[in-house]
Amino acid sequence: MIFFELFYTFFLIGLFTFGGGYAMIPLIQNMVISKGWITEDALTNFIAISESTPGPFAINISTFIGSHVGGIFGSICATIGVILPSLIIIIIVAMILNKLLKNKYVKGGLNGIIPVAISLILSTTIMLFIKLMFFNGNSLTSEFNFDRKAFALFLILGSGMFIYKKVNKKAVNPILLIVIAAIFGLLIYY
Repeated sequence: MIFFELFYTFFLIGLFTFGGGYAMIPLIQNMVISKGWITEDALTNFIAISESTPGPFAINISTFIGSHVGGIFGSICATIGVILPSLIIIIIVAMILNKLLKNKYVKGGLNGIIPVAISLILSTTIMLFIKLMFFNGNSLTSEFNFDRKAFALFLILGSGMFIYKKVNKKAVNPILLIVIAAIFGLLIYY
């Protein structure tokens, strides 16, 4: 039964996530934590691991949570669940794309979805920032503890990215940024 629940839960998450993988985090918080499958602290760890491993965020996080809840078969069920809605929708959209893009109702619907997707991503970013800076990455109910090292790392890397983008007129390579962040993290914390 847990395998079907994993599939169905991640199918719904995949179906109602617009704006990329980070937009699914509030849905995961609502649907997965409420079932008692993982804690808020575990979700924070899964987000960090999913972001730092190769591949799409949605696939990574569903695989990790599925594995945590139901082992290897649980990871397969959760991953298929999160992928299937996109696969079905993109096949249908590809067949009727030109007609859809000219439809004023579709345009209106997309214009309504975009701000919501942005606000979901922004709220997740703010929540993760607060948890990292003030609660050592733990849940917001844990003891308040400002992490000077994390804040310094945030300022150094954030400033470096900003300066690089202004000087070179292009964004920092994400792979390079992850490697640099890992090196700085090792130097600062150990």
